[in-house]
Amino acid sequence: MSTEQDRMPFTEHLEELRKRLITCAIAVGVGFVICYFFKEKIFEWLMKPLIEALPADGSRHLIYTAPHEAFLTYLKVSFLAGVGLAVPVILFQFWRFVAPGLYEHERRYLYPIVILSTVFFLGGALFGYYVVFPYGFQFFASFATELIAPMISTKEFLSFATRLLFAFGAIFELPLITFFLAKLGLISSTFLKRQRKYAILVIFVIAAVLTPPDVFTQILMAGPLLILYEMSVWIAHFFGSKEEADDAVETDEEAARAG
Repeated sequence: MSTEQDRMPFTEHLEELRKRLITCAIAVGVGFVICYFFKEKIFEWLMKPLIEALPADGSRHLIYTAPHEAFLTYLKVSFLAGVGLAVPVILFQFWRFVAPGLYEHERRYLYPIVILSTVFFLGGALFGYYVVFPYGFQFFASFATELIAPMISTKEFLSFATRLLFAFGAIFELPLITFFLAKLGLISSTFLKRQRKYAILVIFVIAAVLTPPDVFTQILMAGPLLILYEMSVWIAHFFGSKEEADDAVETDEEAARAG
């Protein structure tokens, strides 16, 4: 690690962290103010997959059950959209905070990682919106009958939607995290292959925790996670350190001799 990092006292680490957090908070605040002026349009866009999945019998709308619920929903929408708008700044501040602990040749990956982190996060959120939401909402709306009508509140919908969008954004960072750890020599493709059976279990546990308690939504999240894990194996194989690659070859040769 960097000698600059080693010489930095713990209090300076805390001060640096405080500055980074303040910058993130300011970015989120600015994003919140901007998004508040477009709160109706943002919420309308967010609701679109659900509205299209609801029965076309006059029930294509959401409800609110408390006088202040609609107002608070718009505030939450503005805040969450502001966080999404501030994602590049948040990721940049995070990587800048960990940068002093890296070697000089590792720091050159900082800006590409910030850009790719943003792209992967937004890509995951858009995947959740354009792929998972339509199928998920159609599945849930299919249970409506003449006796059971969907009357979804704005509060419950917003909680459901934001949880999934941020979850998909986070899990799509897996290949990038793998690349970073592989370049540092902390993981290898051989290690990931050996841990595959445990990874599958962990993936379904994560999907169960991050999604509502239904199997359909869990599968919609676990499926992409499994694909991303397999992608990560290849990323670690191609971008891992030379030492890790040599170890992988030796391990394969030993396994072949043992077989």
